[in-house]
Amino acid sequence: MMELNGRPADPESLKALALVNYGHFTSMRVDNQRVRGLALHMERLARDCLTVFDARLDIDRVREYVRRAVSGQDGAFVVRVSVFDPALDMGRPSSPATPHVLVTTRPSGPMPLPPLRAKSVPYVRDLPGVKHLGLFGALHARRAAQLSGFDDALFFGPDDLVSEGGTWNVGFIDATGSVVWPKGDVLPGVTMALLQQHQHHTHTTAPVALGAVRGMEAAFATNTSIGVRAISAIDGIALPTEHPVLASMRDTYLSLPGDPV
Repeated sequence: MMELNGRPADPESLKALALVNYGHFTSMRVDNQRVRGLALHMERLARDCLTVFDARLDIDRVREYVRRAVSGQDGAFVVRVSVFDPALDMGRPSSPATPHVLVTTRPSGPMPLPPLRAKSVPYVRDLPGVKHLGLFGALHARRAAQLSGFDDALFFGPDDLVSEGGTWNVGFIDATGSVVWPKGDVLPGVTMALLQQHQHHTHTTAPVALGAVRGMEAAFATNTSIGVRAISAIDGIALPTEHPVLASMRDTYLSLPGDPV
């Protein structure tokens, strides 16, 4: 399913996505017509539209487009809302923008997913606080990690501090049982925010050096598509995939009822 501003998308309007690829998006897992953290996803779209286009996004209109897209679909799937301007001039991106809303859906598998193995990669995303369309660097890092025998890439910066994964936030459980989220320029993930709001264990945000991974009790990845996914290894460091706090976070997230679309 692909609709642009509530109507079937035509190829001409989508050329800007392929040729310019300037814009932002959010992806939401839909379970039986409900979305965990729906308001946070809408807030992200509104916030990022101001940053990327200096324009206000009509969130009520966006929700109506999403409702149209998911109507009649049962079970679990992912709906993505992409915001871009088909008329954007690559030579004059500073011109006033008219953001358009593209809504697409794709299948989603059951949760929880099996643990993943991550390879550390030196990389910092452009404008990390925005969920933007520019995925080349992240996907190239993921490809390189997979060619090296891993499942995905875990980014660290010039200061050797861990930041995030290619399309997910990373968290750790330290020796005290506290949940530690790396401090730095990272995407403010919706799943991460929901866990911080609803999970009763202690959550802290602190710098996490790549070398400190060895002292962690467990590590995990989070995003809307995977929920809470254990990380079984980072580089050559094996990590437990079963931990009481990890299990509690997974259960907490899965128990959230979500909001009607």
